[in-house]
Amino acid sequence: MSSIRLSRPRLLAGFAICLVFALAIGLYLFQPWRLFTTVRVDEAAVVAADGQAPPVVAMGTFVSHEHSTSGSASLQRAPDGTATLRISDLRTSDGPALHVWLSDQPVRPDDWHNLDDGRYIDLGALKGNQGNQNYQVPAGTDPTGFDTVTIWCERFSVSFGAAALVQP
Repeated sequence: MSSIRLSRPRLLAGFAICLVFALAIGLYLFQPWRLFTTVRVDEAAVVAADGQAPPVVAMGTFVSHEHSTSGSASLQRAPDGTATLRISDLRTSDGPALHVWLSDQPVRPDDWHNLDDGRYIDLGALKGNQGNQNYQVPAGTDPTGFDTVTIWCERFSVSFGAAALVQP
């Protein structure tokens, strides 16, 4: 019976290859440089055909969950029935795979684990982690059954922050 004997340089080379591979996977998943990046978006407020702002049907203020998050959200409905979510003065961390969701779950300031338990509508990728931005609610969707807007990280299934939407 023969035994395999590895030399010290081969062991070190194998360890180095494994370490580089693990580091590459970690960088891909966590994207740590995003802790230091900012994407600012300043879209104009939505205006209806008559030049007026559509009426606000619900509004709320963001609370922090996994990352410090502040700003406000308002749900506007135009006379033609289209709905837009307006996020104003947003400040949150940049992160991988951030999306804006409307959820039917309540906001719990110290617990975000419930926001993906019920129904939700994905309004698309977060345009920027700072500023003012608009998101169209898909046509035919009644947004009144969704009480929360959340900045959701799809990669890690966590809420960066959320706002309870209440009637003004």
